[in-house]
Amino acid sequence: MKTNDESPFPKRLKEARKAKSLSQKELGILAGMDTFSASARMNQYERGVHTPDFKTVKALALVLEVPTAFLFCEEDTLAEEILKYKRN
Repeated sequence: MKTNDESPFPKRLKEARKAKSLSQKELGILAGMDTFSASARMNQYERGVHTPDFKTVKALALVLEVPTAFLFCEEDTLAEEILKYKRN
């Protein structure tokens, strides 16, 4: 039996990045990462290999214009409500 104990962060990060039409490298650079490692780091975050520290999460959320809560929200419907709340 498979348990769903994986973090929602990778999914939400990719979802928000695609909504802004940014490449992994572009997002990483805009969030303050080194040009040469930005793409690889973002790829690892989106695949769930590594999780960024909270300072990096805040920088990513700022660039993506989403609340940090959105990036960690497990439920899809609640994630949508968080985005609606941010827009108001």
